[in-house]
Amino acid sequence: MRKRKPNPLLQKVRIEEIAAEGKALARVEGKVVFAPFAVPGDLVDIQVTKRRKSYMEGYITAYHELSDIRVEPFCQHFGICGGCKWQSLPYEMQLEFKQKQVSDQLKRIGRIDLPEISKIVGSAKTMHYRNKLEFTFSASRWLTRNEIQSGNEIEQNSVLGYHVPGMFDKVFDVRECFLQPEPSNSIRLAVGKFALENGYTFHNFKTREGFLRNLIIRNSSKGDVMVILVVSENDTEKIEAILEHIKQQFPSVTSLMYVVNSKLNDNINDLDVVCYHGNDFIMEEMEGIQFKVGPKSFYQTNSEQAYELYKVTREFASLTGKETVYDLYTGTGTIANFIAKKCYKVVGVEYVPEAIEDAKINSQINGINNTHFFAGDMKDVLTRTFFEEHGSPDVIILDPPRAGVHADVIETVKASWPFRIVYVSCNPATQARDISLLSDLYRVAKVQPVDMFPHTHHVENVVLLERK
Repeated sequence: MRKRKPNPLLQKVRIEEIAAEGKALARVEGKVVFAPFAVPGDLVDIQVTKRRKSYMEGYITAYHELSDIRVEPFCQHFGICGGCKWQSLPYEMQLEFKQKQVSDQLKRIGRIDLPEISKIVGSAKTMHYRNKLEFTFSASRWLTRNEIQSGNEIEQNSVLGYHVPGMFDKVFDVRECFLQPEPSNSIRLAVGKFALENGYTFHNFKTREGFLRNLIIRNSSKGDVMVILVVSENDTEKIEAILEHIKQQFPSVTSLMYVVNSKLNDNINDLDVVCYHGNDFIMEEMEGIQFKVGPKSFYQTNSEQAYELYKVTREFASLTGKETVYDLYTGTGTIANFIAKKCYKVVGVEYVPEAIEDAKINSQINGINNTHFFAGDMKDVLTRTFFEEHGSPDVIILDPPRAGVHADVIETVKASWPFRIVYVSCNPATQARDISLLSDLYRVAKVQPVDMFPHTHHVENVVLLERK
């Protein structure tokens, strides 16, 4: 067999711009080169790891010149963690790139006529803005390239941290994370220390052994704190010992829970969550409306920006109090309950039955009686009989997952022919595709990007579609 040429080291390459998924872009001999953790203007060496006909990918091995626009990353884990890849970009420039991303994808993928896109709504907080983080216990710590290349003997100890980007079985040690406010960091460090000192075994991704698997920390704007410990077996003595330690060390924890997960995957949605101490929920609030958030409940992970996002959604819906609104992919009914007092009726539909039960509870605790929630596959629920029974929609709100709206649901939406569609998306690419499918009957009237996740390339976008 003919040997493949080794991947080249590209030396003194000038970074030109920011590309998709937060990567930096350069051009070498007619080929595009992608690499993370750089900003336009940097002069770098890039070790290529992937070669294709039209592009290459790699990682930066050296910086010869730093761009004038570069700022000093605030996190010691920058360059290893994949969570906040844009720390080296000024925040205002991050917003510019996100605005451009929305515009480019709507135009390139959707191929639709657009009004002027409103200026992106930035986040007041650029650190400590998340209300949920999940950490992983690993029996073998991920070693950095520098550690490996040093030649020194390194102890591979158990660790509680984040997965290395793109590697499900690699976990690195997190000393401090700036995504979630205290007591998040303190709880994680205390749990890891207690586990090591008391001989707890950490999860081994190869042998599938080890007692400790995951640690989930949630908090709310009202000051509630939820801690969920995920273990592999129901060893009551071990579980109670570590949970009692958390309880004693952190009296601010209002909900202390655990899950026994003996499956191969980390998903706990099909497992029982046991409440050890406090409530089995935390509470969020928005304009006086209370939202009960359980251990499996979905709630936007940036509480303050969720409020900004939902205000835009409500504004685009142009509610007068007379409208029947269908909130599709309603989740736990956050948007439905938020807009309920501004319309005649809200019909929420969601695939997950547990989420619908949460939505109903959220209506009950707020005394909201004009919401109606239904669980099931969207394309099966939204039949002609369903519309006849619950009324034709004047407004439809779409807030689907990243994959976007199923083509059959698009056709159902068109058949119901609402006056307005408000499309909320965390993925402008699939949003653009879906809007294109609606463009024979609807025109884009307004576009408003909202930054939910500072220092990342992710962006939420709200589009108002009006019937032609």
